[in-house]
Amino acid sequence: MEYIDCGTLVDGTGKQPISDARILVEDGRIVEVGPAEAVAAPDDAERIDHAGETVIPGLIDAHLHLKGSRSMEPFDWIRESTELATARATADVRTLLEAGFTAVRDVGSEAGLPIRRAVDDGTIPGPRVFTSGSSFSQTAGHGDRHYLPYEWATSDEGGGSQIVDGADECRKGARERIREGADLVKIMTTGGVLSEKDAPSQSQFTDAEIRAFTEEAHRVGIPVASHAQGAPGIKAALENGVDTIEHGFYIDQECLDLFEETGAVFVPTLSIMHRLVERGEEFGVPEYGLRKAREASEAHFEATRRAYEAGVAIALGTDFLGPEPVAHGENALEAELFVEEIGMSEHEAIVAGTATAAETVPADDVGTLTAGNYADLVAFADSPLSDISTLHEPAAVYKGGERV
Repeated sequence: MEYIDCGTLVDGTGKQPISDARILVEDGRIVEVGPAEAVAAPDDAERIDHAGETVIPGLIDAHLHLKGSRSMEPFDWIRESTELATARATADVRTLLEAGFTAVRDVGSEAGLPIRRAVDDGTIPGPRVFTSGSSFSQTAGHGDRHYLPYEWATSDEGGGSQIVDGADECRKGARERIREGADLVKIMTTGGVLSEKDAPSQSQFTDAEIRAFTEEAHRVGIPVASHAQGAPGIKAALENGVDTIEHGFYIDQECLDLFEETGAVFVPTLSIMHRLVERGEEFGVPEYGLRKAREASEAHFEATRRAYEAGVAIALGTDFLGPEPVAHGENALEAELFVEEIGMSEHEAIVAGTATAAETVPADDVGTLTAGNYADLVAFADSPLSDISTLHEPAAVYKGGERV
């Protein structure tokens, strides 16, 4: 058993931070937490001293891809082997953990399932990985590889989404992911930025197709995430049972009403749009991707502000892929954008990256520093409560009570 003395404790729940706090840990889980004077430390317990620092729960990136890519050119993604991508992804998860991200939600990659298993059995260091495995797209949808012959795009090679059409194929696809052991199902209900021949405003998948995914996933207690950028595709996703909306460029009032009605979580992924607009050209993002990012950027930030003001649950997620300018390790950028561009307080941004992000995964023991949860936490010499940019500079990271 050990106990951690904290100068200031942010437990992730949104409650007032605690000064001179203590966390009692046994077998990697929190036994008790509160003011140091109220949490008795056993005589034989080891003391861990962060009394001069601010301690928060381990951060969670609720939308990233463990693709192991090192290029922003989509054609490069299919030319490199799955083995190479997985090897690079093992480095990426180590970087994420060292950066203070003790859990991640991988929403579309071939490497996600094997990486999760290797982390779980202790073969490689990394955060707790919750993964969808490969995502699902309709023919000519966001996950279709538009630049390939159709017979190539629908093969198992190349690391893209699985192409499914019709409710029966969608239902079977969801069952395949469940059989593989996925933690969630990821679908695309609109076009996107880095897909060549569609647009964010275009809806994809029918109501019956979306329901097939959600019915199968919910039958076994796992959530469904939808890439959804245009308002009609967002509404279709929410009306048919999707649990989280990813990106949400063009949220309107009807969308906000549906968020309130369904309790869905919004994962806006401002970081990738910010980086594509600011630095995408420098790193070889295709012209069609740059054009669509620039067209949607202002609306994206405005939609996120409207969602925040309406009280929608907003989770931290970056959509980072691995290559510059969206390399893993800089994922705290999303929290900075929440504060600087959306109007969140520093404390609210921390909650978005801890408790709210934890709502997107099928687990109830991560995201907050409360009794029974994993002792996943990050200590900072300079408090992120006063300067959110210090999230990039952890003094110490712990996963399951063990220092990284």
